[in-house]
Amino acid sequence: MTLTPRKLNTYTMYKLPAAYLCGVRTKHIDNETCIVGVTHKWVNKNPFKSMFWAVQGMAAEFSTGALMINKIQESGKPVSMLVTSNNATFTKKATGKIRFTCNDGKATDDVLAKAIATGEGQTLWMQAVGVNEEGVVVSTFNFQWSVKLKQ
Repeated sequence: MTLTPRKLNTYTMYKLPAAYLCGVRTKHIDNETCIVGVTHKWVNKNPFKSMFWAVQGMAAEFSTGALMINKIQESGKPVSMLVTSNNATFTKKATGKIRFTCNDGKATDDVLAKAIATGEGQTLWMQAVGVNEEGVVVSTFNFQWSVKLKQ
């Protein structure tokens, strides 16, 4: 089954309702890239007139996680995945439309192939960069994913 933005947004509505209610939506996904957007609104604001950091984190994590889910489905193997660590840097107030892009498709292929071949757990750092409508980076998130072939 090929993942599409529509399928991922439906998944978000049922499995991640907090993200859905905050406006987290997948805009694009292919073998190399996943783009997830979120718009600054009343429901996801903070007292400083910008987007709450956790909402940015949900969108950023979903951009990395959706890419990982897509690669696991393509492998046809039962693989578990889990975020084991993360960090973030905030460089500008997040207002307006923010797009988080993860371009780690190739690295995901490599780590999954190794996990499947060896049967041992593997880890991978994936990055999602949030950019506003003017093309300015507002935040950068890094997530360490652990993947392991289910026994």
